[in-house]
Amino acid sequence: MSKILIKNGILLPMEKSLADAGDLYYQGGLFIDGNKIRAVGDIPADWRPDTVIDAAGKVVMPGFVNCHTHAAMTLLRSFADDLPLMQWLEEKIWPLEANLTGDDVYWGTMLAAREMIAGGTTTFADMYFFMDDAAKAVRDSGIRASLSRGMVGMAPNGTHALNESRELVENWQGQANGRITTMLGPHAPYTCPPEYLQKVMKLAEELGTGIHIHVAETKQEVEEITKNYGKTPVKHLAAQGLFNFPVLAAHCVHVDSEEISILANNDVKVVHNPESNMKLASGIAPVPEMLSAGINVALGTDGASSNNNLDMMEEMRSAALLHKVNKEDPTVICSYQALEMATKFGGQALGLPVGVLAPGMKADVILLDFQKPHLYPLHDVPAHVVYAAQAGDVDTVVINGKIVMEQGKVAAIDDEKLFREIRDRAVRLTRPSQ
Repeated sequence: MSKILIKNGILLPMEKSLADAGDLYYQGGLFIDGNKIRAVGDIPADWRPDTVIDAAGKVVMPGFVNCHTHAAMTLLRSFADDLPLMQWLEEKIWPLEANLTGDDVYWGTMLAAREMIAGGTTTFADMYFFMDDAAKAVRDSGIRASLSRGMVGMAPNGTHALNESRELVENWQGQANGRITTMLGPHAPYTCPPEYLQKVMKLAEELGTGIHIHVAETKQEVEEITKNYGKTPVKHLAAQGLFNFPVLAAHCVHVDSEEISILANNDVKVVHNPESNMKLASGIAPVPEMLSAGINVALGTDGASSNNNLDMMEEMRSAALLHKVNKEDPTVICSYQALEMATKFGGQALGLPVGVLAPGMKADVILLDFQKPHLYPLHDVPAHVVYAAQAGDVDTVVINGKIVMEQGKVAAIDDEKLFREIRDRAVRLTRPSQ
């Protein structure tokens, strides 16, 4: 197994909370042994690495964790913009998705992986279909992922989707040297009736998996679920027993204080997707209140067709700024909290040992080049990362102890071939007569 020494960097480990004593960042080294971090800070002089990376002028930090996306929707980037969510889904996205093939999903996921790696994202949580092909793209690209087969219970293929979910877990859990993990992905309470959710929970219990689901994304959803079941989405899912399982709940935009307590008491992990929620005008999730209640709130980009990128630096910045202006309080969601949501809280949300630089954690590490005009002078590292840095400042990416990007070049991906495949498939999908 390879041993990598990263020296002379500014370490931003993300291990501490704001309330902890000691520096949040400091000068030091990082030693990687195989796929894990062995030491952070002072490295013994007699430790012999196979590879040395000089990080002078660079910030060394954990890779970003994108906790909710639909990776292959990169194929639909900017295809159907400026529409309300349900019109966007029903009139544009779902009809086009009906024509997707497994190969389309493979290449769309490869494009997403290429974009995320370049922007410092080392782990993502995906919910889509043709997940065998998505898993192959994860394997081939070198990124880490938690994969879920999206299931629409009211669709004719609902039973087939359950069977495919079982196969995904049985065939891919722990594959790609442990980089691939799996969950079950019922789409949402408005597309998965109670009897279908019961089947999902039965399968989750059998396989020992968590559940990735959209919850309370729009007012329309809340009204529909309340009308049909006499309860809001959160209360409905709680009554169904879904929260007895590890749940990754995407969005949670329209939740009140009682529902926040339900989420907190059941240790539901929430994923905030500020840019997608803003673009689709879904609303502003009560993230400060959820954090105050002790809920683990992570960040996600959602799919590239509703964002329109997979840039976690933008997502952090949007999360911080959106809640400041919404609360008219500049102290809400400070830069370090936004960083926690994008790293440490993301790892915790997925139940993975990532998002923190500490001995025993997976070696998912990024280096940001701070020798840039927009990053001078250096007063505060977390503030610079959240408010000033750009995806293009990511210089080096290490995932599972392997260097997957150096100086912007992703070794495992042929950009020319990738872009050609994407162009051809986008034309076929959106302009079938050509």
